[in-house]
Amino acid sequence: MQINLKGKLRSLRLQKNITQEALANHLGITPQSVGKWERGEGYPDITILPSIAHFFHVTLDELMGMD
Repeated sequence: MQINLKGKLRSLRLQKNITQEALANHLGITPQSVGKWERGEGYPDITILPSIAHFFHVTLDELMGMD
């Protein structure tokens, strides 16, 4: 089982046609954090994952690319 957050996060964001900055503002974080996640250079804190999933109307499994 492999986590594919970077690909899924970018895909969801582009489908919703929002910028990294818009997502970051919604989550109360920096746009640089979102960029780092999408490049696979890190992961969001586990406590923020439900907020990301809720924003995109997906399950945590889907968000992590495990659908």
